[in-house]
Amino acid sequence: MSDNSQKKVIVGMSGGVDSSVTAYLLQQQGYQVAGLFMKNWEEDDDEEYCSAATDLADAQAVCDKLGIELHTVNFAAEYWDNVFELFLEEYKAGRTPNPDILCNKEIKFKAFLEFAAEDLGADFIATGHYVRRQDVDGKSRLLRGVDGNKDQSYFLYTLSHEQVAQSLFPVGELEKPEVRRIAEQLELVTAKKKDSTGICFIGERKFRDFLGRYLPAQPGPIVSVDGQTVGEHQGLMYHTLGQRKGLGIGGMKDSSEDPWYVVDKDVANNVLVVAQGHDHPRLMSVGLIAQQLHWVDRLPLSGPFRCTVKTRYRQQDIPCTVTPLDDERIEVHFDEPVSAVTPGQSAVFYQGEICLGGGIIEQRLA
Repeated sequence: MSDNSQKKVIVGMSGGVDSSVTAYLLQQQGYQVAGLFMKNWEEDDDEEYCSAATDLADAQAVCDKLGIELHTVNFAAEYWDNVFELFLEEYKAGRTPNPDILCNKEIKFKAFLEFAAEDLGADFIATGHYVRRQDVDGKSRLLRGVDGNKDQSYFLYTLSHEQVAQSLFPVGELEKPEVRRIAEQLELVTAKKKDSTGICFIGERKFRDFLGRYLPAQPGPIVSVDGQTVGEHQGLMYHTLGQRKGLGIGGMKDSSEDPWYVVDKDVANNVLVVAQGHDHPRLMSVGLIAQQLHWVDRLPLSGPFRCTVKTRYRQQDIPCTVTPLDDERIEVHFDEPVSAVTPGQSAVFYQGEICLGGGIIEQRLA
């Protein structure tokens, strides 16, 4: 046995395949392993959408199979206060937030980390995220997952090196098909379960229906960049920059056949601005300004530096120059113009495999 036998790890069990295999891999590495199922949302009349009961049953079945204990905890109040209310505020302001990033920041690597350490006596927590940790000179770095298709470092950029140091990410060292293969070999109930999609509190239901329950929709005009009214939107909150589907703009005389794209949201006047063509100049940005910065090493920036950036998940890395404006904000210049840079979303920075950190896009630079 390795010297891990004295170390206790609490695995965040979601009822999915990645966290199931995470628990098994840590057992194999000799740790004392237990699971924790977090309930982050109180479903009301949405039993058909909310899979929490199924997920808990699956997590319990996996823990039984592996011979480990499963604890449960309810973080719904913390989730509502620290994730959901902010999510609604951002939508009201016409921005497009990323609640998964907020959930990792406020719940999984804060509320869960504290609960695991203080209430369950954990030395580490572990999750099924596709990222890696690397310890250099006594400081932990956050690295991309080995599987480039599944890398989730974009969602974890707010973590500090201290939080990374208290976390283990064993599936980050594997490709997804290998994770499924391990689960199948172990005959875990989650082996063939499909990956969850969508925002955790919405589940599989229609986003528009869900949002409409919490925010009043305010219909308004859809206007082309040259000032023509071309349709009506049901609420700016339902649209995001670069969106093509669901605009309901029919064929118009005198206009080309090119599809329409959202290029701007005029929140003050409740107008959705559209243009034709995916590379319309109004969609392109040469850079951005970001705020609410989080650097994994938590060191202040001393001057401009070169790196790459992602302005959304699964995007190709974009080479760029980052210049600090003050302690709170940075200006980023892309080497090539980028389409659909969206305020409220996160810009996440990399040097090779290392995730440096990121911030919230405040504005795009045309």
